[in-house]
Amino acid sequence: MTVAVTVRVPAKVNVQLAVGPARPDGFHDLANVFLAVGLYDEVTATPADSLRITCSGPDADKVPLDRTNLAARAAELLAARFGLAPDVHLHITKDIPVAGGMAGGSADGAAALVACDALWGTGASRAELLDICAELGSDVPFSLVGGAALGTGRGEKLTPLEVGGTFHWVFAAADGGLSTPAVYREFDRLTPGAAAPSASPELLAALRSGDASALAPVLTNDLQRAALSLRPSLAETLAVGTAAGALAALVSGSGPTTAFLAEGEESARKIAEALTASGTCRSARVASSPAPGATALAASPTPGATADLG
Repeated sequence: MTVAVTVRVPAKVNVQLAVGPARPDGFHDLANVFLAVGLYDEVTATPADSLRITCSGPDADKVPLDRTNLAARAAELLAARFGLAPDVHLHITKDIPVAGGMAGGSADGAAALVACDALWGTGASRAELLDICAELGSDVPFSLVGGAALGTGRGEKLTPLEVGGTFHWVFAAADGGLSTPAVYREFDRLTPGAAAPSASPELLAALRSGDASALAPVLTNDLQRAALSLRPSLAETLAVGTAAGALAALVSGSGPTTAFLAEGEESARKIAEALTASGTCRSARVASSPAPGATALAASPTPGATADLG
């Protein structure tokens, strides 16, 4: 019997995603307003004789089980920083859509980092964890922090934001994923004169007020045009949700998940039912925001591990 540490981590929606021109390093400067939402993955870390990873849940077969998985990379980076061997079994329980523009892979990286830190007793500071998160990817720091934040640079430099209430959402998952690099390449093709990005004062004020009717008209995603260019069928999903009463509809991040802001919990339920009945999406989920970042749930006795990392 060994000790297992389980960490729960939220999905995100970008209520503003302002994208600048491509930088020399291939990234884009962003003004990225993140809002964590109550759809969660869980990562459980257990001692093992080597780095191992398994996955269960919706679309688990689409999750890489090699060292391209950000959970595996998180374990390796933390171990290297503290002079340890990355000997851990990481089991990912998926509920965030895979390759859906909701930072599911980034969430798993943040959760694995917190879980391994607790399991190994490394005692990493918050600053050290955020530094490793930034090395893992642009969205990973926010997955650690949660709540609401403005991400600048390539999205990894976070400024916490105040949220004055609860927002209700519906997320419609599409069949298949969209490659984030492909969406950015299409953005570059469609937007050769992209301006320097900045956060919308009106949007920040709407978040502070907690007023969904004020937030709805200022939701923006500069990647939406590119995502629709690559996946035109998403336009029909957006139209169905809007007709069902959504205050606003947009592609979530790089897609192909679509997000619908609802007036309240009952309205969200009706929008989800309409989307499910329409056949324009694979599933529709109701969730609220903001949600906390990566949070350790348990450290408990459990039998040890499974198959080696591929």
